[in-house]
Amino acid sequence: MAANSIDNAFVARGFAGASYEPTYAGALSFMRRKYSKNVKGADAIVWGIPFDAAVTNRPGARFGPQGIRRASAIMDNDAQYPFNDEFIDRLAVVDYGDCLLDSGNHQKTPGIIEREATKLIRNGAFLLSLGGDHFVTWPILKAHAAKYGPLSLVQFDAHQDTWDDDGRRIDHGSFVLRAVREGVIDPATSIQIGIRTHAPTDCGIKILYGYDVEEMRAAEIANAILDRTRGRKTYVSFDIDCLDPAFAPGTGTPVAGGPSSAKMLSVLRLLDRLDMVGADVVEVAPAYDHADITSIAASNIAMYYLGLLSARKARG
Repeated sequence: MAANSIDNAFVARGFAGASYEPTYAGALSFMRRKYSKNVKGADAIVWGIPFDAAVTNRPGARFGPQGIRRASAIMDNDAQYPFNDEFIDRLAVVDYGDCLLDSGNHQKTPGIIEREATKLIRNGAFLLSLGGDHFVTWPILKAHAAKYGPLSLVQFDAHQDTWDDDGRRIDHGSFVLRAVREGVIDPATSIQIGIRTHAPTDCGIKILYGYDVEEMRAAEIANAILDRTRGRKTYVSFDIDCLDPAFAPGTGTPVAGGPSSAKMLSVLRLLDRLDMVGADVVEVAPAYDHADITSIAASNIAMYYLGLLSARKARG
């Protein structure tokens, strides 16, 4: 074990490279990455958004970033499965900490998130956001669309999030409708995976329902995603309630009949040709979890995003 083997989140000299410290101790940044507000030179920025005032059922996703970081502590010094290389040596990743929000003035929340996201992606770094409820994806999408143009959306979710919206609501169930109406995403190249509810409209977005996902192989699902997005710049949003409650009990609106974490991770692994410009994992509510089941799944989803990004960097 290295002499300096604790608190890599503070003492690391750079943004790349593994740390070697006990998985049960030390500062809990995401994958022990260095905490820094200076993101110059970073390939990827991990950012927490502890907000859950938009939920329609159980609150608690404000603690999601903490839970995901805690569960990621074990992903420290070994080559990460299934990428089979030390991708953290190749990828400069910084943990930027959390977004500071005014808990007494939620109408300010979208603007605060959008402005900070805009700043973080200004120099081309990949933004990996840890929610928070699914409303936080809306201002993040706006920031990315301002930089890249209308995006394809790949949404893993039990819900379509296309319920009625007046353009001012703070609601985690309507951001997709708003994004389509305002031209932030292109519905003709967007897809939702794992849907197990019925919303008033599909907005022209392709849907793979829960029963579709159950009957399809991971490769078929990945191919459907790649075919739909057509090489366009894509934002990936993973609502943890896409997974069956057996694999993600710690969430605000669980819906039975969903896929396993193993199957959805297998799908993500096959998306190396996706032009992913940003991503998030949201709706983790640790208070309803058991043995960190949900946080472990979410931390692996986030790690897979970085693995895909590293593989893309390796290909040049």
